[in-house]
Amino acid sequence: MSKDDPNDTARSNRPEPETPTRIRVWDPLVRVFHWSLVAGFATAFIVEDDLLGVHVWAGYLVLALISVRLVWGLIGTRHARFSNFVRAPGAVLAYLRDVMRLRAPRYLGHNPAGGAMIVLLLISVAATGISGLALYGAEEFAGPLADVMRGLPPFLGDVLEETHEVFANLTLGLILIHVAGVLVSSLLHRENLIGAMISGDKRQEIE
Repeated sequence: MSKDDPNDTARSNRPEPETPTRIRVWDPLVRVFHWSLVAGFATAFIVEDDLLGVHVWAGYLVLALISVRLVWGLIGTRHARFSNFVRAPGAVLAYLRDVMRLRAPRYLGHNPAGGAMIVLLLISVAATGISGLALYGAEEFAGPLADVMRGLPPFLGDVLEETHEVFANLTLGLILIHVAGVLVSSLLHRENLIGAMISGDKRQEIE
């Protein structure tokens, strides 16, 4: 008969390491919207006029996604609603100051800067898509705005093209800032925010 190993008793009395509780933050619609918008905008930006049909349909997809997200921002789940993450400019600036001091608080949903960036991206992407629709109607006499744009002075086509390009490049710049903010926040709070937007889950505790 074997004797009990005293180390077994010591190990049994040793507390198990705690694992952070995970909680569902981003619902499936938010996650599908996010990655579909990434794919749609990237496709439209990369192909440009070389594949006009693909460019146009990617633009339609982007505008449809924006429309759905605007509705979901009003009636969706807790962390998807605009009321949960849209804050006053003063709160956004205060949060950015805390980030610079490496003491920004952790938010389960979007932090104030992230919320402001979402609003800016929605506006910029929508402006890119709408100006693209107008340009498509003015130059190709096609699309839902064709009848409205038909017969307008030719110089407006150049104006619309410039406007479309400006908003597309502005959106790209905002995306780069957004990605940088996600990486900074991930390092600051030691969590994978990109992974969270894939799985939908984050640590439950608030630091």
